[in-house]
Order: sequence, then structure tokens, then C-alpha cells
Amino acid sequence: MKKSSRCVHAGSGMETHARGINTPIHTSSAFRYLDDDSQPYPRYFNTPNQAAVVEKLCQLESAEAGLLFGSGMAAISTCLLSHLSAGDHVVLQDQLYGGTFNLVMKEFERLGIDFTLAPSDAQSILTATRDNTRAIYLESPTNPLLTVVDLQRVAEGAAGRGILTLVDNTFASPINQNPRLLGIDLVLHSGTKYLAGHSDLSCGVALGSREVIDRVRASALNLGGCLNATDAYLLERSLKTLALRVLRQSDNAAQLARFLLGQEVVAAVYYPGLESHPTHGIARKQMSGYGAMLGFELKPGGVNPERFLRKLDMITPALSLGGVESTVCVPATTSHRHLSPKQRQTMGVADGLLRLSVGIEDVEDLQADILQALAG
Repeated sequence: MKKSSRCVHAGSGMETHARGINTPIHTSSAFRYLDDDSQPYPRYFNTPNQAAVVEKLCQLESAEAGLLFGSGMAAISTCLLSHLSAGDHVVLQDQLYGGTFNLVMKEFERLGIDFTLAPSDAQSILTATRDNTRAIYLESPTNPLLTVVDLQRVAEGAAGRGILTLVDNTFASPINQNPRLLGIDLVLHSGTKYLAGHSDLSCGVALGSREVIDRVRASALNLGGCLNATDAYLLERSLKTLALRVLRQSDNAAQLARFLLGQEVVAAVYYPGLESHPTHGIARKQMSGYGAMLGFELKPGGVNPERFLRKLDMITPALSLGGVESTVCVPATTSHRHLSPKQRQTMGVADGLLRLSVGIEDVEDLQADILQALAG
């Protein structure tokens, strides 16, 4: 099946009693176990509602197995901690989601895990590896500058040395990019964003080979970051429209990126679909679409970012991203506020940078809202 069909049909469990076409919500936290070797239990990540979502996502990401978590950070932390021990080394990009950066800075030193933050290009990332490097952790496109990393080159370089590769694929979604097909070992998503897509769920997922996921599962059982049945059901419902939503959002974002380039008060636009973007060539090679996230900087001394946000009518200043409604934030004061000014400067996160998550509204309405806010 094509991706749009997989979104609708893959993994959905036919209900045999009333013959409904949707997967029933199994609200039980206790299941009969006699004559059932799987012994379902929510914290074991093997209940029917969890399994239905994982099967759908495995087919979308070309994975053998997966785990469904209560948040994207639960997925990220569990995957990293299941493969790293005291004395190990991990390479991460210097452009990271603020929550991941905070995890590394606050927890890894305490646990005796060494790390290197490398520039977000394949050669720098591979050069930063050492003899004791056990993992390479990537985001592509990155948050919030939308830098795209050559995943296949990193995967090939790491595979020859037995280094696990992990990619946060949240911004691209399975519709626009499939890292597993490029050789990446573990694909991660903050399902809170595009997978759920309606700004009403918190969830995360990890997908990979059965062998790698089994190792993650062993740690996940102890860390306990599972997702409840009702939220799993709502996530499965949302995934049925994933392709429709993401394709519309990506088309809107491409039009808005070019629209913003023409605004005199905008200093820079960050969108991998623009020919002027530094990593456009890589994006064109490994992505089927460029996504619905973009960043833009207002010229210093021109429009005040906070005043601009307050003048918007349709686009909502809000945390998180990936919903059907367009939202915007200033990363320096939201997603990256835990970083020092020097750390943000090193990552290229300027105080005047805005991150726009483009929704499914009519693009002309979005353009009009931006224009009136700039004028105001």
C-alpha cells in the first residue's frame, strides 16, 4: 500500500464482537494471562491499543518493531539510556531540541556518559566519533533552524564501526522522510506533534529492528514511560489523516517561506525547500517533502518579536507544534530558554528568531495575518 492507505488501514484491529471497523479501547490495566504468552500489561508496552499504533507506524517507517511512550522525551531518554553506560561516548548535533539538550547537560555527566556536540553536517559528526563512541544522535530537519543532515552518509560511516544511529524524525514526519530506508537504526518521534496532529495528546515512539527495540524495551520496562489505552486509541485515530494533514501543511509552509522572503522587515528565512537554504541539496535528495516547519528572523531594530506575536489574529503564539492550527513562538524564550545566551548563540538561535508551525488553514489567510501583524 501507498503511505496514505497505510495511514488508514495498517495496524487497525477489527473488532469481532460488534463488528466495528475501529480498534476498540481496551481500558483494562489487568488482563487474563492463562494461555497467553504475551501477558498484556500497559507497562510491558504490549496491550492491544499500543500494538495497533506501533504496527501502523512500523509500516509507515519501514521498521520491524516499536514502542509507544507517554512523551517524546520518554522515547528519547529511554533509547539513549538503554544503549549508553558509564564510560561510553555519544556524538550529538549542536542543533538540538532544547529538551534533548537539557537531558544531555543535566544527566549524562552524572551518569558518567561522555558526549560531543558536533556541527550539523555528516563529516563533522563522523569526525567527532572516538573508539568508545556507542551512539550518534541526530535531528533532521533540526529545531529551529531546519538544517538537514545527510543521514545515509552518517549511517554508512557509523555502521562500519558498530555505532548505533538515532534520528529524531519529528519535524519531517514519516510522510516526508524515512530514515530507516537510509540506514538509520532507531527512528524517534515526538508523537505529540504531527502524528497526533490536533494539539491534544502527549506521546512518543521509537521504531527500529526487533533486536534494537528489544534492548530498548528492557530499559523501558524499568523506566515506565508507557501510554494509556485511551490516548493510544486517539493517536491511532489521528494517524489515519496524517498524510492528508502533512501534505497540506507542507504545501502551505512552502508558500509562506517564499512569501516571507519578500518582506522587507524579514532578515532571513529558514526552510529546507528554499533553494537558498544551505542544506537544500541534501533535503532534495533524502526527503519526499520539505515539511511544515519554518523559521524566520526579524531584522534587529525593526519589528519587535513580542509585539508582532501580540498583533497576530489567526496564527496563535503557543508552545509545541505540528497541529492543524498554525502556531508560532520565539525559541529563545520558549523551547530553548533553558540554554544560556552563549549556548543559543552557538546554536544560531537569535533573539529575533521565530519558529512557525504551519497548519492546514487557507494560505492566503495566513499571509494576510502576518502582513497585518507586521504593519501593526
